[in-house]
Amino acid sequence: MQWQDQAIILGVKRHGETSVIAEVMTRERGRHLGLVRSGRSRTMQPVLQPGNEVEVTWRARLDEHLGEFRLEPVKLRAARLMETATAVYGVQAMGALLRLLPERDPHPHLFEALEIILDHLHNPADAGELFVRFELAVLNDLGFGLDLTECAATGSRADLAYVSPKSGRAVSRAAGEPWADKMLILPAFLSAQENQAADFESLAAAFRLTGFFLHRHVYEPRGLEASAAREGFVQAALKALNPVQRTLLRPDELPA
Repeated sequence: MQWQDQAIILGVKRHGETSVIAEVMTRERGRHLGLVRSGRSRTMQPVLQPGNEVEVTWRARLDEHLGEFRLEPVKLRAARLMETATAVYGVQAMGALLRLLPERDPHPHLFEALEIILDHLHNPADAGELFVRFELAVLNDLGFGLDLTECAATGSRADLAYVSPKSGRAVSRAAGEPWADKMLILPAFLSAQENQAADFESLAAAFRLTGFFLHRHVYEPRGLEASAAREGFVQAALKALNPVQRTLLRPDELPA
């Protein structure tokens, strides 16, 4: 068995004295593991850094085997990803999100999204918006997608201001006002009808929104906690937009 694909390094684990098991996100075959012989060598260590893009060839006798990777560098981002807090935490947080999906399950749109976000993690405002959309895409692929296109109560697509914590559907300002204290805020930059960049308040609301549904539908049922890297990314992105204000977004602070 053999195949070749484009891939992004998510992480590595030591295997024996000189080798590693590499975890990559491939374009066509999803998240995949493989043995890299001499992966701890001086030549391979710089290549096997999270965020780097490689051309990977996988070989194994049977499809269900771990198999062996041969890697050729394509785009080495790792050094630049160490320059800002949003980049350091972001690459780890996205790797943790991808680990929620089954191994070897194709998600080409997530590969493309990951590729784009990795090139924008140095800009906290762009990184925050893109990361939220990545979380929404992962929720959708896990079967818990949110419907933010029209009001759940009226069908209107105008003035969408809230998201129902029960249904995950958008609600217009007029329909949701009587229950506003029990609703999640729908940031304007996530609405198809708006064309606004995220500011501190809207980005914080977006992190609360995705964090709430990830906690309810994914982490809590699996007995998991959100990765520490996500919290680090959230705080770094918000601090960059407003260095004075710092808001911790914990699941116990979110509406029930």
